[in-house]
Amino acid sequence: MPTSTIVSELHELLERDQVVTDDAALDAYSHDDAEWAEYVRPLAVVRARGTDDVASVVAYAAAHSIRIVPRGAGSGLSGGANAVVDSIVLSLEEMTRIIEINTAERYVVTQAGVINDDLRSEVARHGLWYPPDPASYRISTIGGNVATNAGGICCVKYGVTGDYVLGMTVVLADGSVVKLGRATAKGVAGYNIAALMVGSEGTLGIVTEVTLRLLPLEGREERAVIGYFPSLRSAGEAVALVSRAGIIPSALELVDRTCLRAVDEWQGLGLPEDVDTLLLAKVDERGAAGDELADEIARLFAQAGGTSVERAGDVDEVERLFLARRLAYPALERLGPVLTEDICVPRAAVPEMLARIQATAADHDVVIANIAHAGDGNLHPLIIAPVGDAAAKERAKAAFDRIVADCLDLGGTVTGEHGVGLLKLAGVERELGPRVVQLHRAIKDALDPQGILNPGKAFPAARSR
Repeated sequence: MPTSTIVSELHELLERDQVVTDDAALDAYSHDDAEWAEYVRPLAVVRARGTDDVASVVAYAAAHSIRIVPRGAGSGLSGGANAVVDSIVLSLEEMTRIIEINTAERYVVTQAGVINDDLRSEVARHGLWYPPDPASYRISTIGGNVATNAGGICCVKYGVTGDYVLGMTVVLADGSVVKLGRATAKGVAGYNIAALMVGSEGTLGIVTEVTLRLLPLEGREERAVIGYFPSLRSAGEAVALVSRAGIIPSALELVDRTCLRAVDEWQGLGLPEDVDTLLLAKVDERGAAGDELADEIARLFAQAGGTSVERAGDVDEVERLFLARRLAYPALERLGPVLTEDICVPRAAVPEMLARIQATAADHDVVIANIAHAGDGNLHPLIIAPVGDAAAKERAKAAFDRIVADCLDLGGTVTGEHGVGLLKLAGVERELGPRVVQLHRAIKDALDPQGILNPGKAFPAARSR
């Protein structure tokens, strides 16, 4: 079918301004923030404003065997929102309504396009807290967070997005609309299909509304511990010691010197100089219990070789250092294209994995900066290649593959929170194994028999015969 016919028929289904076809927009909506993941221009971009819009577009696409690529804010780092051949990009970014905040039952119902930080701010006005806080919390959408099962700084203690999803409204591949999950505190009726949708990257259905569990905002007393380390490995040893001690901090983040320098040169935050690796820990237990945990973490940091360890009493200083952690990725982007890893290893393996990352950087002659949700073993090596340097780009790709292999060798997983998208297809195939990949394909075939929903993402597609 000619593109002009598709666009004309989409105009009949929606308001004219919801269908976007100008070249600049098609280019902007053709990919997310993943470096070097393949993409093409879509046939058109549709900006949905509600579940009915999504259902209408998907039903139309199903009737004409047109592929659909769902998209939130486009802040993903795996190519999960990249347009494929003969596809419509279906953006949910205008679906920004918070539908209900139930303070008695402690849940919120929200459309998929609501920004994570906006949701957190709104429920806080009602004395409630939504813990998942990915580094992109100021720009990423709740729908995108659900699609990738996003984590964040708090997830070491409070869990990832999926731990808070109670229910959802989903548009299936034929355009039908279903309600999954529940709003009650517990319930086990039927298969947990809502949980199956979390992390499925839009390959099984398009989540348009979500019911999220909330926690009380009050009741926590935060204390911070800052540790400066002479090497990545010694910082990793501190992480392993904290884990072996059975301590679950509310945050345990790692930032290396490359990231600190990049952030400081960009933002002028006055970050510490001559520091190789920084560990930032928080505990939020109340009273003496919180003090004891903070003191124990400080002791373990020192035992692991921390050259300077302190209980942080200056709230502004703590916030500045955590801001540096959140700004690391955009700061590094100013230095050149950044190929972002998202591996997760057992916490006991963190020191060895960090050492292997350093060896990979040396062996492949690439710059690898490191940030990490170190408390749960989720590491983000950031591989930097200068613009226009084809040889450096190839070395970066080789380093990326070696890091994935080392992660699996240590019993880890190829993605902790960013999703598989396009960048991790080879790694996830090795991790899952042939029989489990077959299970994925069977589920995909059952829910999306035409294969129109975000094809080629999240797991390896069947090879052509």
